[in-house]
Amino acid sequence: MTPVSSATPESAETQPWGRVDDDGTVSVREGDQWRVVGQYPDGTPEEALAYFERKYADLASEVTLLEVRHRRGGASASDLRGTARTIRERLDGAAAVGDLATLEARVTALEGALSEASAEEAQAQRAAVDAAVAERESIVAEIEAIAAKDPRSIQWKQTTADVAALFARWQEHQSTGPRLPKAVGQQLWKRFRDARAVVDKNRREFYSSLDEQHKSARDAKTRLVERAEALATRGEDGISAYRELLDQWKSAGRAGKKADDALWARFKAAGDVLYGARIERENADVEASKEKIEAKRALLDEAAAVAKEKDNAKARTLLTNIQRRWDEIGRVFPRDTERGLDDQLRKVETTLKSREDEDWKRNNPETKARQNDMTSQLQDAITKLEEELAAAEDTKDKAAIAKAKDALEARKGWLRALGG
Repeated sequence: MTPVSSATPESAETQPWGRVDDDGTVSVREGDQWRVVGQYPDGTPEEALAYFERKYADLASEVTLLEVRHRRGGASASDLRGTARTIRERLDGAAAVGDLATLEARVTALEGALSEASAEEAQAQRAAVDAAVAERESIVAEIEAIAAKDPRSIQWKQTTADVAALFARWQEHQSTGPRLPKAVGQQLWKRFRDARAVVDKNRREFYSSLDEQHKSARDAKTRLVERAEALATRGEDGISAYRELLDQWKSAGRAGKKADDALWARFKAAGDVLYGARIERENADVEASKEKIEAKRALLDEAAAVAKEKDNAKARTLLTNIQRRWDEIGRVFPRDTERGLDDQLRKVETTLKSREDEDWKRNNPETKARQNDMTSQLQDAITKLEEELAAAEDTKDKAAIAKAKDALEARKGWLRALGG
């Protein structure tokens, strides 16, 4: 036997880790014992030993790589523990020459560290799963709340978008979030799916009902359009009936935007025909009123003489003649012009009426009689007060003099007011 020794970088011992027998059998030292790892009969003892040392170097590299991956982080501790178990299995009875005991110790240390890291990962994973369940629960709660609403109160366009957004959130969370326990995930999905099915059913029923309402409104409005179009032959006289149809139109409901727009265009066009006839008639009236307007303005010029006439009876005769001719001319258009002309004539009438009323008050026999009687009474009172004043002056009674003068002045003022 020709032993060939080997020392490895992993050991500081001076004793060799391997030996080669004369027949090419290679052994590795494990403590005080030697274990055969294989044979290398076709080469030199040095080549045989180098072959099995390379086997050891490969194992050492794997251990070192595992240590580096653990230190750097990022890799799952559970996955690294699986790798550590694989390396340990390969170290057990490994056909390699080197300090296998040190490699096993390094792996053991790694397994302990990875075990702690796995526990932390498991705790973090449970927290992540709990958070994911809560997130899915919130999504389910939102769609269930929508499903519980009265379909008649829902704005379906916005609600449809909201449901689509919730489903997108569900898919995104399912693809990027942690995996949920199967039973929990299935239960939440069933609730989400059932709620969405209720929303879809309510939406279909709503739009089916809406379609029916639109059809009913469309038929009603079509009939109204046909009746409105039939009024065209009546011209302006059909406007009253058209307005009644317009009231019915407003209460007929919606027939859908496209149908409503098309039907309204026809309905409005029918009304335009009637109102167009009115406009044509009014334009004709305005044209025909030009001479009438000039005639009434000429009468207003004549009416200026009413205010100048001092004799109310003559002024009334003059105004009555103007009013008669004014009525004979008839109405004029446009209406604003007619109102303006009437207002001017009314001012003349009002002014004359005020003069007549004032004259009546002055010349009313009863009023004049009362005035004469009061005038006589005041004159008698003045005479009596003058006598009292003279007597007071004779007695030089200042208080009596002042009182008599005040009373006398008051009676004279009343007499002047009566025109006496």
